[in-house]
Amino acid sequence: MSYLLRVLLPDLPGSLGSLAVALGTAGADIISLDVVDRFDGVAVDDIVVAVPNGTFPDTLITAAERLDGVVVDSLRPFGGILDAHRELELIDAVAGAGAGASQMLADELPGALRVGWALVVQVSDDRCRLVARGESAPMWEGTDVPAVRDLERATSLDDDEVPAEWTSMDTALAAAPLATDHVLVVGRPGGPSFRPSEIARLGYLTGILRTLHAG
Repeated sequence: MSYLLRVLLPDLPGSLGSLAVALGTAGADIISLDVVDRFDGVAVDDIVVAVPNGTFPDTLITAAERLDGVVVDSLRPFGGILDAHRELELIDAVAGAGAGASQMLADELPGALRVGWALVVQVSDDRCRLVARGESAPMWEGTDVPAVRDLERATSLDDDEVPAEWTSMDTALAAAPLATDHVLVVGRPGGPSFRPSEIARLGYLTGILRTLHAG
């Protein structure tokens, strides 16, 4: 069984090593790691660990948070490894997908950006229409969504201006413009909230796709 932990820890030499030892005492083997963000002396790391079947997830949280200054922001089941190259591979594949580009993006982006689901919607003055929905995305066909109207850059979304279907299961939301009237919406059920660096990463990815589409 594998889990993805998002951990806040002191951005100091030795902190990650101490965390690795602590997780190891709980039977966890670190498979891969990605530094998500740094701010005010704190590092935010995503860590994929493999544990023996039957291991309770709470034991990982307890082991990590015994260390001074360490907080587990979230923990969820996760398959695969953390690999930034997946974003480049996705851009290349979507750029060559033609009419199937939107559906490919909705299907494949969650694995690249570590989100739960993705939607591509077409925006008009008074309504948003579903263009593509990934397998895990909520069932939604279209309504007016003020939060994504006139969107100029990648941003997190608040609950009060989006459909209720998008926010079920305490889902954190973000969106970014794709083409002239298309928007990519991503959700992370159960959180955690999107870090500024993750919003920036989403913006870089969609910005490249917009440039390729315009070319």
